[in-house]
Amino acid sequence: MRHNRYSALLAVSFIAFGLPTTAFAWGKTGHRVGGDIAQDYLNKDAKAAITSILGVEGLPEASTYPDFMRSSPEDFWQGDSRTWHYVTIPKGEIYGDSPHPSTGDAITALADFQDVLRDPKADPEDKARALRFAVHTIGDLHQPLHAGDGTDRGGNDHKVMWFGDLTNLHSVWDTKIVDDSQLSYTEYADRLGGRITPELAAEWNTADPIVWVTESTALRDTIYPEEGDNLRWNYVFERRADMELRLTQSGVRIAAWLNDTFDAK
Repeated sequence: MRHNRYSALLAVSFIAFGLPTTAFAWGKTGHRVGGDIAQDYLNKDAKAAITSILGVEGLPEASTYPDFMRSSPEDFWQGDSRTWHYVTIPKGEIYGDSPHPSTGDAITALADFQDVLRDPKADPEDKARALRFAVHTIGDLHQPLHAGDGTDRGGNDHKVMWFGDLTNLHSVWDTKIVDDSQLSYTEYADRLGGRITPELAAEWNTADPIVWVTESTALRDTIYPEEGDNLRWNYVFERRADMELRLTQSGVRIAAWLNDTFDAK
């Protein structure tokens, strides 16, 4: 495991209804980082179950599948599943205070995915889709703007500049801060995974999505610059540690959720 190869502490601090169909979370690199880290924390039962469902496909590959499939014309991908990438939690509230969409949200979807994955009679294709979507959704819930407050479509309406180019805060957190490091997902996973001590792994080892989104909403309310601000090196300096923490935690939590799901007891 990576934490056996490195000894450094993890030096990091710690969406709304109507999220547009073009908004993703973490981008390909970020999702794959979480999936790669997760593979180091799977127990033997989870590893066996995942191999039986996905074969040689690893969690990094599985993690980006739901975003890729959002372009599919199939009813499933153009319908209910579009609301399964986020939750909405207004400021001052906790998850459950406000109703979720009639089609469900990321947390209700995870419960459904778990039911499918635990059902010995479930169709193999349904299991594969549930597994890929679960890995992706857990990553989504660690991106703070996928726990939006219901006012700006998870930061998509909060327009900013990124080194002089017009964008929005959601895009900044999806990809721009992550890709600023110019690392491949395996390089980034090695860097972040190598900083996870056994103590941190134990601290973060929770399969409860309410914990994850509570962390995301607390971070969400601290990351907003002024509308129209030109975000440059100072924002990267101030926020990279937060982003890296959430990516790293997402990997540990993906594994925690899968270990719990495939618990052989």
